[in-house]
Amino acid sequence: MREVLLGPHTEAQAMGPAPSLQISVSGLGAGSWRRGSWDRMIAENVVLGPDVVIFQRDQVNLYGCTVGNGTRIGPFVEIQRNAFIGENCKVSSHSFICEGVTIEDGVFIGHGVMFTNDLFPSAVTEDGRLQGGEDWTVVPTRVKARASIGSNATILAGVTIGEGALVGAGAVVTKDVPDHAVVAGVPARIVATRPSAVANKKSAEKNK
Repeated sequence: MREVLLGPHTEAQAMGPAPSLQISVSGLGAGSWRRGSWDRMIAENVVLGPDVVIFQRDQVNLYGCTVGNGTRIGPFVEIQRNAFIGENCKVSSHSFICEGVTIEDGVFIGHGVMFTNDLFPSAVTEDGRLQGGEDWTVVPTRVKARASIGSNATILAGVTIGEGALVGAGAVVTKDVPDHAVVAGVPARIVATRPSAVANKKSAEKNK
């Protein structure tokens, strides 16, 4: 693997000590890198921690967001401004992480997961004018550490998904999910409890 530092729409440079903007470029031999369209798909105001891996770099859309150390991002992912992704997360292909979403460390995001940030979306204002940023308010959403969200789940604005929780594939989450809960369905309901890491450790020690 060869690592390069991406400046804002500038040529890549050989890496020195770990900087704040860094991306891993896999499968390129020495001297084979050349600037292409993919470096324009990651905006200059994106903050990438060390060892972030972005697969198919010409097939993502990242702008104004922060991505923590060690996180991996698949193709066809959009991450909007003022979204935050913690360390060592996995974001699978075709997912949409919008403004106002905070994802803590160690979270798994399956394929095609959709976040929202407006409970009453509209294209126009009451007087028929095209709606602008000043006409609505972002509703924040939080996904706590080590949670997992299955493929094609939809997360409505304003909810908190608890630490270590599991959201089943295709679920529509309309309200907060407690820590370590397993939810599924439309709307999502609690169907089980997921043992915490502490509980698993105690169980393992007890069975020694």
